[in-house]
Amino acid sequence: MKSKPAVAAKPAQTRIIRAVASSTAIETGQSIKELEALLKAQTSKYQQLNLATAN
Repeated sequence: MKSKPAVAAKPAQTRIIRAVASSTAIETGQSIKELEALLKAQTSKYQQLNLATAN
């Protein structure tokens, strides 16, 4: 009998921001806190665009 595959929980927005900020900080040498603040401020000229999602 086949069992249903486990459904992965969607990560929280704050966890995504932390992951992106820490990855960028490693590559650029900037502070993680500064990058997190920039991401949370969402001051982007592309703010009106949404990323594609898999349904």
